[in-house]
Order: sequence, then structure tokens, then C-alpha cells
Amino acid sequence: MHAYRSHTCAELNKSNVGETVRLSGWVHRVRDHGGLLFIDLRDHYGITQVMADPDSPVFSQIEKVRSEWCIRIDGNVMARDESLVNSKIPTGEIEVFIRDIEVLGASNELPLMVFGDQEYPEETRLKYRYLDLRREKLQNNMKMRSDVVASMRRRMWDKGFREFQTPIITASSPEGARDFLVPSRLHPGKFYALPQAPQQFKQLIMVSGYDKYFQIAPCFRDEDPRADRSPTDFYQLDLEMSFVTQQDVFDTIQPVITGVFEEFGGGRKVDQTWEQISYKDAALWYGSDKPDLRNPIKMQVVSEHFRDSGFAIFAKLLEQDGTEVRAIPAPKGGSRKFCDRMNAFAQKEGLPGMGYIFWREKTADAVAQELGITVKEAQAKLKSGEVAGGMEAAGPLAKNIGPERTEAIRQQLGLGMGDAAFFLGGKPKAFEGVAGRARNVIGEELGLTDKDRFAFAWIVDFPIYEQDEETGKIDFEHNPFSMPQGGMDALEGNPLEVLGYQYDLACNGYELVSGAIRNHRPEIMFKAFEIAGYGKDEVEKRFGGMVNAFQYGAPPHGGCAAGIDRIVMLLADEANIREVIMFPMNQRAEDLMMNAPSEAQSDQLMELSLRVIEQD
Repeated sequence: MHAYRSHTCAELNKSNVGETVRLSGWVHRVRDHGGLLFIDLRDHYGITQVMADPDSPVFSQIEKVRSEWCIRIDGNVMARDESLVNSKIPTGEIEVFIRDIEVLGASNELPLMVFGDQEYPEETRLKYRYLDLRREKLQNNMKMRSDVVASMRRRMWDKGFREFQTPIITASSPEGARDFLVPSRLHPGKFYALPQAPQQFKQLIMVSGYDKYFQIAPCFRDEDPRADRSPTDFYQLDLEMSFVTQQDVFDTIQPVITGVFEEFGGGRKVDQTWEQISYKDAALWYGSDKPDLRNPIKMQVVSEHFRDSGFAIFAKLLEQDGTEVRAIPAPKGGSRKFCDRMNAFAQKEGLPGMGYIFWREKTADAVAQELGITVKEAQAKLKSGEVAGGMEAAGPLAKNIGPERTEAIRQQLGLGMGDAAFFLGGKPKAFEGVAGRARNVIGEELGLTDKDRFAFAWIVDFPIYEQDEETGKIDFEHNPFSMPQGGMDALEGNPLEVLGYQYDLACNGYELVSGAIRNHRPEIMFKAFEIAGYGKDEVEKRFGGMVNAFQYGAPPHGGCAAGIDRIVMLLADEANIREVIMFPMNQRAEDLMMNAPSEAQSDQLMELSLRVIEQD
């Protein structure tokens, strides 16, 4: 017999009754039933119930066993009484009577319990991550992550892609985040960088003539933590192809992503048709370039209904250049209580509030006011049918702009009885983000968001440049290596009107994929960087390897990268990305388990020709 096990803790069933077996694992829990000791023995694969009574030759040793001890047992497989069968586990028809036991690793008192679903502070969980990872939920998440990666690899190979590795120690890359720098011992005063992405290398692979590349690539970015973003490192499915258009990239990655979500999505609906939405329209309709399309609400511009209206705040605002009023339709949101709650939400988000109109059954109060009669008289007229009931618009905005404008808004938004609409005004960039978040909250609270669905959309036509409102400086909005739509001709006009062949894939409110058709023409690249204030010398210095390579017959090429951590987070139905990363940092970018970052030793600094300058 093997030194530690003849079977795993998930293998035994009725066919094994009568056999002598050896199992090894952790004590999940111990139960004392009046002289009978039951142990749920757990390994990576499952749980088997083992037991002993005073007739066991090792009963006294078994009595000493505690939770999370690592043990080996030998014993006889016995069938459970039918009334005691546990149908929830594969081994639920049997139990093992213990004849021999060996403690492989005793455990001190646990700082967190593995058995059960007790909540612990995240700091405790991360400090003792090796214990946290023993818990069933984390075990399942990590197994899913591994299986997702394996599935992605198979799907890419099936599409004719080859996997190539790119350097981990390299030069700085312009991915929009801060680099992690690595000081060089051999070249004092100089630094390498950890790659923010394999961007330049995968483009050079295309120049080298390899046509189709992919990699499960580690990426390193010194970013501020977020629930959906690691502050240090992450993994992405990185791919690049030569002689392709934007649509070719979409047609390549869509079946891979669709297949993964169908395989691991737990039966949830996976959209088969992926809409292509311009960046401009996404901002207008959803207030975000990563919209949650499970929510059907689509915002609309309603400025004309407020221009020169009785609502002075919006009317005056619309006299300024670059301003507009947008409406957020809220089907089924037609109550003052809900409208007041959403107004409070906007105030918490830093805005003065949100105007609203809601449509309801005409009230006696409204009839009384309209006809100049008492409420009691109005009630009688409504009851007798002398005055028609029906729908009325309510809320401060409705009173200020009047019934005609209110009705025009209702018709434009396609709303009716029991519905509401919320309004925000100003320069779009000032309120778009809040409007998008309000849209999400409205969809959630009113039950409009389909929770049993993965909804995908390509966000396309990103502007290549943006302008700082204070300084007027033009800089890159997105990926600087993207090919501008229209090529060199487009760069001769207004930079803020230049769109790129760059794209993101949104799913359920998250960005899952980002990519572009690359700018492979040196003269176009130099011009693109020149507009953003980067001279030819600087471009050659920072991206010399790629610029030089493009002088020697670079093919048109493009690709994308899919965030593996975020994909698994969605599949596992987790709101926090740290739940699907085996050893994550905390919100302060600290590794509490390994005590990183740590202070460098003086001899380490000397070897690297570095010294620490104390900050005030």
C-alpha cells in the first residue's frame, strides 16, 4: 500500500465496502456521539467520513485529534445505514472504521476556522491566506481559475495560435500606469522595468513573421487598488495577429470568451450577439465605457424640453456652451419615496441632486387644484366620472415646465403610468459618471437588471486624444500605439476628432478585453506622438526597439488582451477580485503574509549603488 493513501477522500463508494483503505488529509471537523467519534476527513478532492468506537485499537489516539490536524488513517470501508446516507457528497454511502492512525502534522489553535462560512476581517484572511485557501469556496474559486486558463489555452491552440513567452525584465512601457522599476547591479544607476503588458514584444513578434501569437501573460502595474483591480500584478490572455482588421480580432476572440463563459458560467445565459457601440454613444446612453447591458435603461438627451422653460436651473445652464440635460428613464419607479431616495443618492455622489418627474393616477388633490374646488368635491367628481381620472405628472420639475413639455418628455422616453424619469444637467464629463452609477442603482432597485445573464458589447471608436481643460494640453486618451482611423490624413485635422481602431469588451459593467489595430507605419507613429507633445527623439529613445523594427517591413497587425482575474471573478460571482487570486495584496498593496514590501538591507542597497533618502 502507498505510504499515504490508497484513495483520495472523494473516491470511495459502495463498491469499496469491505476493502481496507488508506486515506490522508485534514480533519475538517470532529463529532463525539456518546462514545462514537466521527471525523470528516478532507483533502483537495472531497470529504470522507471516518469513525471509531472504543473497540478501535487507536481510539485513545483518535480522541486527541483536533480540527485541521493533518492525519493518515487505515481502516475498513463500511456501508452506511440507508437512513444515514449523505446524498450531498460522493462518498455519502460509506464510512471508514479506523484501525490505525498517524498524525502527519498537528495544528495549533486556528486564527480562523476552515469549517463553515464564518466571516473574518480581510486582513486576518490575507495574513493567514494558506488557511483561508483551505476553505471550500476559495478551493473552488482557485480550481475554476486553473480550469479557465486551461480552457483558454486549448481554445487558442485550436484556432491555430502558438504560445510564446516574452521577457519579464524589460524597459518601460506606455500602458498608462506606473512602472515597477528594478535596479540593475551590473549597470549602476540604471533600471529595468517589469512589463505593464507584453505590448511591444507581441508587436515585434508580428514583425518577425509569426502571424499568430498568444500568451497567458503576467502584467505588472503600480496602480491604486480597487475591488476589481489588483494593485500590483495580474494575468491576461494576450493575443496578436498579422494582416487583420478590427472585425477579424472580434471574430477570433468572441468564440473563445463565449465558450469559456458557457463552460464555467453555471448555466447562466451567455449573449451570442455582441453589439458594437461607439465610445461616444456608450457615454451618452450608459454614462460609462463599460456598460452593464443586463440593465435595459438607456439615457437620452432632453435639453430641448428645458431650454427657455420655467425650470430656471436647467434653462440658465443650457445657455452655456457644451452643456446638456440628460434623462434616466426609470420604468416602475413612479413613487415619490423612490424618487427622493435617488435624489439623495446623487447628493451623496457629490452633485446638488437629480430632478425627477413621475407619472401616477390622477389624485383628488390635483383635480381640486386644477378646478378650484375642494378635495372632497374633487373626490366626488372622480368617483362619479364627471371628471376623468387617468394619468398625471408629479414632482417639482413637472410643475415648473408645464404639462406640454412634461408630456413631450414622457413620449420621448416611452414611459407611462407608474414610471419615473431623473434628470441631470451640465457639461457631460461633470455628471456622466454619476449618471451611469445612478442608472445601475435604478436598474438594481427596480429589478430591471437580469442577474442570470452575461451581456457583452464591444465599445469602439475611442478618441485617440483628450484635452486637459485647465492647461489645454493634448495627450493620449487611450492606447498610443493604435492606428488612427483615416491614417495620416486624420492627423492633419482637429486632434480631438481623431478616432482610433481601438476597442474594449464590456461585460456586466466590467472591462474584460482591451485591444487595437496597431500603428505600424513609422511616419504615422511619429506624427501621432508629435501631436501629444512627444518629439521624434523621445519616441526613438523610449520605443526605439519597435520604431527600428518598423523600418524593415512591418505588417499590419492587431490584437487584444483579456483579463483572466476579472473573467474568473465574474464566473465565480464575486464582487472582489482578491477572492479569485491565490495570494493577493490588500487594499494598501501590502502582502501581510510575506511582509512585503519590506525594507532593503544596507548591503543590498550598496550592491545596487542605491541609498534611501528619508522623506519629510
